[in-house]
Amino acid sequence: MFTQNESSMDRVIRAILGIILIYAWYAPWVTGLVGILALIIGVVFLVTAVIGWCPLYTLFGMATRKA
Repeated sequence: MFTQNESSMDRVIRAILGIILIYAWYAPWVTGLVGILALIIGVVFLVTAVIGWCPLYTLFGMATRKA
C-alpha cells in the first residue's frame, strides 16, 4: 500500500521515543494539554515505526531508507 521510507535505525528511534512519550503521559510525568500532546505524538511515532512509512517524509520527498 505504502512504500516504506524509514530506515531501520529511524524506526528504532521512533519506537523508543514513542514509548517514552506514552509512558510520560501514563506515569503521569506530564499532565494537562502537554500530556495529551505527548500521548498523541507518542502514538504517531509508534505507528510510523511499526509500518515503516512517514507521511511527512512523503510530503517533503524525503526518505531515510535506501532503495
